[in-house]
Amino acid sequence: MMFKIGKVFIGPNHRCAIVAELSGNHGGNFKRIKKLIIEAKKSGADLIKLQTYTPDTITLNSDKNDFQITKKTPWKKNKNLWSLYNKAQTPWLWHKEIFKLCKKINIDIFSSPFDEEAVDMLEDLNCPAYKIASAEITHIPLIEKIAKTKKPVILSIGLANLPDINLAIKTLKRNGCKHICILQCVSSYPSPLNEQNLSLIPLIKKKFGLVSGLSDHTMGITAALTSVALGASMIEKHFNLDDKRKTVDSFFSLGGLGFKEMIKEIRNVESTIGNAEFQVSKSSKKNLNSRRSIYISSKIKKGEKITLKNIKVVRPSFGLHPKYFKKVLGKRINKTLNLGDRLKLEHISKN
Repeated sequence: MMFKIGKVFIGPNHRCAIVAELSGNHGGNFKRIKKLIIEAKKSGADLIKLQTYTPDTITLNSDKNDFQITKKTPWKKNKNLWSLYNKAQTPWLWHKEIFKLCKKINIDIFSSPFDEEAVDMLEDLNCPAYKIASAEITHIPLIEKIAKTKKPVILSIGLANLPDINLAIKTLKRNGCKHICILQCVSSYPSPLNEQNLSLIPLIKKKFGLVSGLSDHTMGITAALTSVALGASMIEKHFNLDDKRKTVDSFFSLGGLGFKEMIKEIRNVESTIGNAEFQVSKSSKKNLNSRRSIYISSKIKKGEKITLKNIKVVRPSFGLHPKYFKKVLGKRINKTLNLGDRLKLEHISKN
């Protein structure tokens, strides 16, 4: 089940991988995307993710009603879908320099390709993994193309029902993909906390035998932290700078400071989960003596019997284990013991 993207382990028994999704938060400025990458690295992100497309690979430049952006979306100011994607795209000419920068600062990067040609371009850059966006889960030709690279695949299911998920997984495996991570996702922006259905994260592992996580479009960090507590191996979150500049996805993205705080709290959550072993914790061991044991509560002379009136189960734990309480009742002792003495098995007469 476990696999690697570059140097980053993805799967059980490894810390949750944090993916900084840059999307269109560069605002069409190459210097800004370089700063986004550097700041994401400083914030503690494990991986950088791009979206590789052109407006023409996603939609048509048409003014017909089918291609208009509805007034109910945050992107309603754009003329049509083509206009939105033209604004949000990460130009293909940037990709080579972006990959070089990530290599230079030692952070692994991968992308969501939105057509087969994008996969070819990313393969030329030795992209170590691919993300299949929620809206592409029915794009079987693209899924087949990605699978044939034999690279790990991250699959978001925000716009999928169970047959869609089954078909996508089957297509990936049939075409050579051996490593898959499924991300629970709600494809609304921002998405409400009460629709996250994070219980799917452990269910995905159980049902499909695959690594699972969350593609998080909520405001804040509650969903991310909850996901980690439920066993998420990957959290993908949109990353932005703290300069309050408005970009296509800035309204639901997390700034650098917030991203850093999220990762800090995720690591805290991971540290509280532990290894599911029944054992006394390191810090608790100093208080082991607060458990109870059997002590002499009233003086007993040599040869006298132990009764309910002369022994008692009390703190601390230096005396005889309480499991022997009933066994020692009625037994005679071989030496005189006073109040506060520890009872030991060696004090019990063998006669």
